[in-house]
Amino acid sequence: MPSPRSSRERRAGSSSRLEFLSLVSQRSPGAPDSPSRRKESGSSAAAPLPEEDCMKLNPSFLGIALSSLLAIDLWASKRLGVCAGEGSAWGSVRPLMKVIEVSGHGIPWLLGTFYGLCQSDSSAAREVLLNLLFALLLDLVLVAVVKGLVKRRRPTHNKMDMFVTISVDKYSFPSGHATRAALVCRFILHHLVLAVPLRVLVVLWALIVGVSRVMLGRHNVTDVLFGLLLGYALYSVVEYCWLSPLSAPALFALWSH
Repeated sequence: MPSPRSSRERRAGSSSRLEFLSLVSQRSPGAPDSPSRRKESGSSAAAPLPEEDCMKLNPSFLGIALSSLLAIDLWASKRLGVCAGEGSAWGSVRPLMKVIEVSGHGIPWLLGTFYGLCQSDSSAAREVLLNLLFALLLDLVLVAVVKGLVKRRRPTHNKMDMFVTISVDKYSFPSGHATRAALVCRFILHHLVLAVPLRVLVVLWALIVGVSRVMLGRHNVTDVLFGLLLGYALYSVVEYCWLSPLSAPALFALWSH
């Protein structure tokens, strides 16, 4: 039979163990975690990366292709800007390029078409000239809208000494000269009876206007290419909306003598 002293010691030992366990359970919430637990808790609490950051870290094939195309465009445009200044490689040709620039400007074409419309005595000629005026105005509006939406700056090597500019002309995409040249070229070939050499000259003029924009440093290569395509397509819109004495009698009555 156990003695009273041994039973008291056993109860004292069990009570001390209970106190120790209670102290451990109270300190465990604030106790420092092990490195492995801190790492696990940190990784679970970290917020996921935003979607745009994930895209930047993992760029798509299309993004890489567009960036590469832009880099090639800027490099080629700078190499071809041989008339951008008087001290450029072909600086002596710059005055001739500026004459070509004026030949593709909107103001001479608008004034010339308006003058011909006022002086014309033929109803057929008035119909052609009135639609040419409509095409030129449509070209101005469309190019201004696209430039205002895209807002691509002109090449850094360009000198802002252009012939009669407006606010959107500080932007380069698309080339208004290239758009107008392609539009006028297609219009003339469809509505004027010209000999083959003259038709070739008209096409060459449109191409030279486009090339001169890059040589003068006014535009990048893609500005000119898109402008030529836009002008070519714009003529189809003019043909679809062709103005005639039947579709627009008020306009023709205004210009009749």
